[in-house]
Amino acid sequence: MATSNYNLSDYDLDAVPDGSSFRIHLVVSQWNNTITTALCNGAIKTLKQHGVKDSNIKIWKVPGSFELIYGAKKAQSLIPDAVISIGSVIKGETQHFDFVCQAVSQGVKDLNIASDVPVIFCVLSDNTLQQAKDRSGGKHGNKGTEAAIAALQMSKLRGIQ
Repeated sequence: MATSNYNLSDYDLDAVPDGSSFRIHLVVSQWNNTITTALCNGAIKTLKQHGVKDSNIKIWKVPGSFELIYGAKKAQSLIPDAVISIGSVIKGETQHFDFVCQAVSQGVKDLNIASDVPVIFCVLSDNTLQQAKDRSGGKHGNKGTEAAIAALQMSKLRGIQ
């Protein structure tokens, strides 16, 4: 695993811009809710630590990871500084995992090409529930933290003329 020797919550504090003027929307899948709630909480905590106001954080809930694409598109339409798409897909016995992961990653890529509002990819694609727990606040940190930092950095980049 790429994160086996890496903590997703570690980052260079000096490389994170002040978020006090940024508006960040989080689109959160309700499937694997325990995992996605932990990811969302990690992202919100990090955004607030870097100055993003409660009133500038909006949460959109969607049924599953596949629906993140539409939810992120709707969130982009309100022109926030960035959108974070949060999901968790855990491999099962069928190819469904592959189809969903491929579609969501391609969909987020397409949204980034089509709009000036960046969409941050915070979708875990793990083989087991334990791996998802390890990456949503467990021994490998919280991918939500990493996504929040990316959202702040991309918001700053978006504002550069």
